[in-house]
Amino acid sequence: MSDNGSARLLRWTDLETDHPLEEVNRRRIFGEQAMLSEVRFRKGCHVPTHHHENEQFVCVISGCLRFGLGADDDPGRRDVVVRAGEVLVLPSNVPHSADALEKTLVLDIFSPPSATTGLDDAGRDD
Repeated sequence: MSDNGSARLLRWTDLETDHPLEEVNRRRIFGEQAMLSEVRFRKGCHVPTHHHENEQFVCVISGCLRFGLGADDDPGRRDVVVRAGEVLVLPSNVPHSADALEKTLVLDIFSPPSATTGLDDAGRDD
């Protein structure tokens, strides 16, 4: 039997916005099993190649992102363009990069949830 008392109603506009990259605004909702992120990319934003333990669903609401799938030095690396109304499913630990071809709004679903994602690691030089 579920505990209806633990259900939450949230508004994106009430949530804190962070900026893991200069060209990115992000708001996140953490659950026990998953995390939902509203991510706004400025046109021209580049997210360097990274990977993470989380499975990721990239739901493009508006705009367009080009993903590079695979390590930078992988001869099998390929590009895929994801447009409004499309979803890219990224399994755990798949290397990927992203470039905003337009101003883009994305809903990202991560499972399991985590305090950091590839966006957080992308700005680091270490």
